[in-house]
Order: sequence, then C-alpha cells, then structure tokens
Amino acid sequence: MSNEHEPQAIRAEALEAILIEKGLLTPAQVDDVIVQYNERVGPMRGAQVVARAWTDEEFKGRLLADATSAIAEYEFDGGETDKLVVVENTDAVHNAVVCTLCSCYPWGVLGLPPRWYKDPAYRSRVVREPRKVLGEMGLDLADSVEIRVWDSSAE
Repeated sequence: MSNEHEPQAIRAEALEAILIEKGLLTPAQVDDVIVQYNERVGPMRGAQVVARAWTDEEFKGRLLADATSAIAEYEFDGGETDKLVVVENTDAVHNAVVCTLCSCYPWGVLGLPPRWYKDPAYRSRVVREPRKVLGEMGLDLADSVEIRVWDSSAE
C-alpha cells in the first residue's frame, strides 16, 4: 500500500491544495520545502556525519571535541544544531540523551523526534531508571556498562 492513501498523506495533500488555491503557497515553494527536508535536514544527513566519524579519525576527534564547529561544513538547516555536543558510546559507557524541560531535539541532524521522545513519562523515567527504559526499548545492556544520561536542557 502506498503512502498516498495514508490519512496523514491525504490531509497533507488537502492542506497543500488549499494553501495553493488561496495563494498562500506556490507549488515551487512546496517543492523547495521537500528538497530542504530531503537534502539539508534529517536523519540521512546525520548518518553522513556518523559514517564519516567511523571512517575518519581526525573528523571524529573534532566532532567529539567541538561538534558545532565540526559539522559547520555540512551547512545543516533546522533546529538545535547551533550548540551541538556529541558523545561516544563505548563497550564500557552508553549515553542516553533527553530534554527534561521541553523535549528539544537536534532535528536538523536527526530529523523530527519520535513521538515517545516528547512524552513526559519517557522524559522523567529515562533520568530515574535509564537501564529499565532502554531495556523496554529493546536495548539490554550488561550491568557492567555505565549509562550516562545527558539532559540537554541542563548541559
């Protein structure tokens, strides 16, 4: 089944048609937004950064030292990239990031946040019981692995 029959897609197409009909948007503006999100914002762009860090030790070092400067060459558009911090998971340490205040999220790099990330229950529980929450999400870490929870509203 194609996405064009999904309720969200139908609503989006109807809204787009109304905005164009009312003269509030042009088809070219809609196309520009689509290109923006396909090419300049979102998880595929973030994946490029991660893949480069895996294959380029010098870049990885810069990314861990000052992620904001390191990603500048990618010219990310979108929110929450003006003060980006990158931490590395290792065999001994696993990092979890949460915003307990407002659920901010680096969507310019990772795309729109998943619904659960914005849920107040997740935002409070991951701080109190991160191992249990991660386990419920399918990530079972050995007791020997330290879990560091980073609150982006406090860092």
